[in-house]
Amino acid sequence: MWNDRDVAAIRREFPILKQEVYGRPLVYLDNAASAQKPQAVLDAIARAYSETYANVHRGVHKLSMESTAAFERARELVCKFVNAKRVEEIIFTKGGTEAINLVASSLGAELQPGDEVLLTEMEHHSNIVPWHFLRERYGVVLRFVPITDDGALDLAAFKSLLGPKTRLVAVTHMSNVLGTVNPIAEIIAAAHGVGAKVLIDGCQGAVHQPVDVQALSCDFYAATGHKLYGPTGIGFLYGKYDLLKVMRPYQGGGEMIRIVTKDRITYAEPPHRFEAGTPPIVEAIGLGAAVEWMNALDRKAAVAHEDALLQHATEELSKLNRVRIFGKAPGKGSILTFEIDGVHAHDVSTVLDVAGVAVRGGHHCAQILMERLGVTATARASFALYNTHAEVDALVKGIGDVLEFFK
Repeated sequence: MWNDRDVAAIRREFPILKQEVYGRPLVYLDNAASAQKPQAVLDAIARAYSETYANVHRGVHKLSMESTAAFERARELVCKFVNAKRVEEIIFTKGGTEAINLVASSLGAELQPGDEVLLTEMEHHSNIVPWHFLRERYGVVLRFVPITDDGALDLAAFKSLLGPKTRLVAVTHMSNVLGTVNPIAEIIAAAHGVGAKVLIDGCQGAVHQPVDVQALSCDFYAATGHKLYGPTGIGFLYGKYDLLKVMRPYQGGGEMIRIVTKDRITYAEPPHRFEAGTPPIVEAIGLGAAVEWMNALDRKAAVAHEDALLQHATEELSKLNRVRIFGKAPGKGSILTFEIDGVHAHDVSTVLDVAGVAVRGGHHCAQILMERLGVTATARASFALYNTHAEVDALVKGIGDVLEFFK
C-alpha cells in the first residue's frame, strides 16, 4: 500500500487539487461521478490540438496521418488496458452510456416479444433505460435480480431467474451507489450456460478493478473515460469480434461504410462500422493517455490505498449518531453512501461544500435502488487514488458540522 509520500507525489500530478474552495483546501470526494485529470492527460490533449490536430482516417496529408496514428494508438492502449484479444474489438463511443445504447440498439433489433433481458436492482439508469426502450418497442421482458440487505447481489435469485428465454444479462461490475463488486466471472459463466450474452457495465469497475475480458469471456464490456482520469465525451465498448462482425450498425454516416450507391450500401468491418462520422479524436487520445498513465501505476497498491480510505471513513462515520451507511457487502469498492436522519442529502452536500468537501447528493441515477433501500436520496463520498486520510478526516468533521447544524 502507498505511504504518504507516494500519495503526495500522485497529488502533484493533478493541478486542480492545489486550489482552495471558499478559502479551504479542496477535498474532492465526487470521483464516482467524475475523476480529476493528471498532467499527462492534459498535456496529451494540448499536444493533440496544438501540434497534430486534423481529421482522422480520410486524409493523406501529414497532420491527418499523425492524428490518425495517435487516435489508433489510443485504441491499442485501451485494448491492452482490458486485455482484449484484438484491437478491432475496441469501439470508441462518447461514453459508457452510448456504449450500452449501441449494444441495445444493435442486438435489440434481433429480439422478439417475450425475450428476456436480466438486470439487477443496483444498476445505473444508463444500464436500465436502453433496455426499457426494447420493452416499449419490441415487447422484451425485463427482469431484475434483487439485492440482499447488505447490498450484495442475490446470486441464488440470479440463477433462478436465468432460463430459456434469457437473451442478455446486463450487470454492473461495481455499483456506483453501494460500491458492491459483483462476481462477474460467476455471473458470465451462469449466463452463458443458458445461451445468454452478457454485457458488463464497467464504468466504475474499470477504475478500481483489473479487467481481463479474455479471462472473463464477457461478450461486451462498457466503460467511460472521465471516470478513468480521462476526458469527458469519450468511452469505449469492448465486444467479441465474432459478435461485432454480425451486429447491425448503430448509426449511419461517414466512415462506417464500405460502398454507398443509390440502391445499396455495404458496411465497414468492426470497429469502424460502429464509429459513424468524425469521432472524438482528441478525447480518444486523452483517454489513451489516461489508461497509459494508470497502467504505469502499481494498481494493487492504488486499490489497497483506496480500500484503506474507505475503511477509515466507514469506521469514523459508524461512530456518529443519525448516520446510516448503505452497502456493506464484503470486498466492496471505495464508495461510501450514507444518509443523515432528518437531513436531506442536498443539504448535507451543501454544508460539506462550504467546508470545501465535494460529495454527491441525490438518487445517483439509481431510482430503482433507492426504492429498494427505502430512501429518495442519499449522500455519497467516493474515493480516488489521490485522496488522503486527512481528507477523510475533513469529511467526518464536515458531517459533524451537519449534525450540529441540523439538531
